[in-house]
Amino acid sequence: MTTENPPPGAAAPARPQPSADPGAPLADPGAAFAELLPETRRELAHRVAACQAEGRAPALVATVVRAGAPVWNGGAGELPAGVGPERVRFRIGSITKTLTAVLVLRLRDEGLLDLDQPVARWLPAPHAGSATVAQLLSHSAGLAAEARGPWWERTPGALRPELADVFGPEPDLHPAGRRFHYSNPGYALLGALVERLRGEPWFAVLRREVLEPLGMADTSYASEEPAVRGWAVHPHADLRQPEPAVDTGRMAPAGQLWSTTRDLGRFAAFLIDGDEAVLAPESLAEMRAPAAPPEPSDWPTVYGLGLRLAREEGRTLVGHGGSMPGFLAGLWLDPEQRTGVAALANATSGPGVRALARELLATLRRREPTFPAPWRPADAADAETQRDLLPLTGSWFWGTQGYVLALGARGAVSLRPAGPGGGRGSAFRRVGEAEWVGLDGYFAGERLAVHRDRDGRVGHLDLGTFVFTREPYEPGAPVPGGADPAGWTG
Repeated sequence: MTTENPPPGAAAPARPQPSADPGAPLADPGAAFAELLPETRRELAHRVAACQAEGRAPALVATVVRAGAPVWNGGAGELPAGVGPERVRFRIGSITKTLTAVLVLRLRDEGLLDLDQPVARWLPAPHAGSATVAQLLSHSAGLAAEARGPWWERTPGALRPELADVFGPEPDLHPAGRRFHYSNPGYALLGALVERLRGEPWFAVLRREVLEPLGMADTSYASEEPAVRGWAVHPHADLRQPEPAVDTGRMAPAGQLWSTTRDLGRFAAFLIDGDEAVLAPESLAEMRAPAAPPEPSDWPTVYGLGLRLAREEGRTLVGHGGSMPGFLAGLWLDPEQRTGVAALANATSGPGVRALARELLATLRRREPTFPAPWRPADAADAETQRDLLPLTGSWFWGTQGYVLALGARGAVSLRPAGPGGGRGSAFRRVGEAEWVGLDGYFAGERLAVHRDRDGRVGHLDLGTFVFTREPYEPGAPVPGGADPAGWTG
């Protein structure tokens, strides 16, 4: 059975018309295309059906979100009757880790912990006490990949009742901070850290602080109807057997949860745009920044703080996969396009749901790219700031390399290479009357300062000891090493 559920609404909205009032809000050119084209919907449905059939999954479902709202839901295989595929619960495995990471960032934003301090400062950790919270979040704490005892995903958490019980005889495999090594016990530590600082169980905190504010009512600790069963499908025959669905106990923050693609779509929208009630956009951007070097076999994928980052066709995708016995999950986002895809299947192996999620993102980008936000002039307060900074704009030179300085909102600036020669560029946030700090690229964290002549006019820029002048090697400017007194000659 293959099903496809369009979002509510029968007719497409009317195409927006330009306003004759220059003071009125500008029309959004993408509003006329809030619903997907029939050809796009068919391609999405076909890819889901093909993944279910080729991967031999009993059931597979997917949801696509764009600009904060679902635009397509679909599924194939054995699904409960009378309910949309986006409302059926599957186990989501390690996508649970991303939710745990959000809780940890909330604690940091409240000042209750420091990501760069050892976890042992707040938690009597039996192992990895010298590892920082950030290293646990980014799987660079050096811990072993799996928990003590038999396969923890198929055995009850009662076998590991205390935090020390999740660590095997060789828990520390690598020096902390030296390499990326995925660790499930590391996220058990982070869940225990949340419990220690909040004084209540991890899932109770998650439900109150993340799930309820985001409207993720279908996300649960254990299976709740409507749900599918997890299956192991024989690799060489059309036969199957059920997988156990255990309570993983102390390991729950690493992979316990059940959810739906509807809820994961809401989580995807949050990961793209943020929600001040849960986590500020700046903290989400921190989660999406590379935090650990990849293993050679993982290139071009790196890990942030609870999220993976992947480079595909010149763009950066963000997300996480998940697996538990009987289940596979994929959640991937294209922040530039403000799109996300959640895909879930109930098979231990076979269907490539993580790759499917990225394929559906590529389909949406190719067929129906997101419209850019309309350009708008600066508001009154920002306009005054930009007028004051206008003398900084335009052409600058570092040596002979040309750059252009442009203004942004709230006093921000960008300094980018001019022309095809390339070079190092960054965006900068204002931190003083004549000082900015780099946000990205080579100059991230570096200071950009404006120096004025005696008459108060802008003279030169100093960026981490690099001097930028209005002309190449401008005479009289404090260029390190000076300029040749003969000037430019043939």
